[in-house]
Amino acid sequence: MLQVLSSAWALLLGIGLLMVGNGLQGTLLGVRGEIEGFSTFEMSLVMSAYFVGFLGGSRMAPEMIRRVGHVRVFAALASFISAVMIMYPALPDTYAWMLGRVIIGFCFSGVYVTAESWLNNAADNSNRGKALSLYMIVQVTGIIVAQGLIQVGDPGGYEAFIIASILVSISFGPILLSISPTPAFDSTKPMSLKALMKTSPLGCVGMLLLGGVFSAQFGMSAVYAAKVGLSLTQLSIFIATFYVGALFVQYPLGWLSDRMDRRVLILFVALIGGGGAMLGAIMGEQYELLLLAALIIGGLSNPLYSLLIAYTNDYLDYDDMPAASGGLVFINGLGAIAGPVTTGWMMSDGVFGPPGFFIFIAALMFATAAYAAYRATQRASTPIEETGSVAYMYPTASPVAVELAQEAAHEANQTGPESQ
Repeated sequence: MLQVLSSAWALLLGIGLLMVGNGLQGTLLGVRGEIEGFSTFEMSLVMSAYFVGFLGGSRMAPEMIRRVGHVRVFAALASFISAVMIMYPALPDTYAWMLGRVIIGFCFSGVYVTAESWLNNAADNSNRGKALSLYMIVQVTGIIVAQGLIQVGDPGGYEAFIIASILVSISFGPILLSISPTPAFDSTKPMSLKALMKTSPLGCVGMLLLGGVFSAQFGMSAVYAAKVGLSLTQLSIFIATFYVGALFVQYPLGWLSDRMDRRVLILFVALIGGGGAMLGAIMGEQYELLLLAALIIGGLSNPLYSLLIAYTNDYLDYDDMPAASGGLVFINGLGAIAGPVTTGWMMSDGVFGPPGFFIFIAALMFATAAYAAYRATQRASTPIEETGSVAYMYPTASPVAVELAQEAAHEANQTGPESQ
């Protein structure tokens, strides 16, 4: 771990600052939208726009890097992110915010692709798994820290947006000044979605549904909290709880998945996650139970992402895993685009109102569990001794990080349990 820190500390510091800025702007928009009088559906369109940009960025960033290099791509995209964050309070208009979110989503996706390829270059076979784990912890910690900063400035003014912009502006300083050499970049041609679906129907359907869960959690939780009248302190704790749960549950579930039928584990994880969402829908007026619901949802939905990737890999040759990673992230992105819009519709007064936030998540989690149960009847499970290790991932990752995680899991399998 010390070797990883010594070689990649600047990258990890920069990504941490970027994630604080990203987590802060997402929460700020949910609160500011309520102040500006935006409807729930308008805010759902704004939040969905981020994932439209993110999906586009993950497809276009590799070509941008090949044409002009990592340094220029990273600096240019981070500069656009910083500028858009200042634009939000200056132009409180639905269409302006939607455009800004598309740009920010595109830029963050490109930044992740760039940073993760740098991370891969800084790691080697002996520490790739540790490097990835540290990177994921930094990402989630950054989002958690961001929720504490929401109270520093008035969401109705400029201060908090300026803080988010400053954090992004200084984030790429350590990376551009400290990291060398610039890594070579070569992306893998993705596997066709038809071939991927044929290989792992549960992996594909699960990733699509989970994209909706994550985008509702990441994009609409602040909108929900503002709608039900939580104070800024309560709101920040509520959103942070989603990610705190993920930090603590990821590794125990990964340990379990290496010792049992992954379809069964996916089924029970999705069932419990759906039950936590229903708790929030029914008992959300009690703040303590609202936090418990967030803890359960976040603690299970994020590890479910890793479980679905590992399950899909069980049916792939190692040489096909990099190609499949792009397809899985693309499918997850499609679900993420639809998530906020559907959530916004379900949260409207004519449908379920604010509890629709949790009802939507519950429906997707229960659907995942039901499909996992169905797939368990369609083919025999892979023998446990033939399954690979779980690659610890979060839905914020680009295809580059998914590919990196698959390499780390494969190397852990090759060297034996003592290396994990």
